Amino acid sequence: MKIKVTSVYVDDQAKALRFYTDILGFTKKADFSQGPFRWLTVASPEEPEGTELQLALNSNPAAKAYQQAIFQQHQPASNFFTDDIKADYERIKAAGGEFTMPPTDVTGATIAMLNDTCGNLIQLTQLAKY
Repeated sequence: MKIKVTSVYVDDQAKALRFYTDILGFTKKADFSQGPFRWLTVASPEEPEGTELQLALNSNPAAKAYQQAIFQQHQPASNFFTDDIKADYERIKAAGGEFTMPPTDVTGATIAMLNDTCGNLIQLTQLAKY
């Protein structure tokens, strides 16, 4: 068994696609609609056949409540790993990304947090090398 797709709820799929591709640097993987439903995923250019992130519209009241609650608690909706958090921080910031926490050393890692502008906080993590 393996994880192929995971989801993050967004309040605007077009805006989310711009953020996750233009700001974070992911690539669009799937994009098709059936009636009002749009299936939209992105993937890492480092692993184009790896796990996809579905940018799921939060049109369901339960999804919207969940998204708002974890945002208000300052909890990340997704966590992306990097080998060079300082370089990614500078690249994302230069592209217009809004960080709520700069790279910060914590036990076993360095983390940073940014707002995806679609209702979520995203955590970047670089594991410590021992």
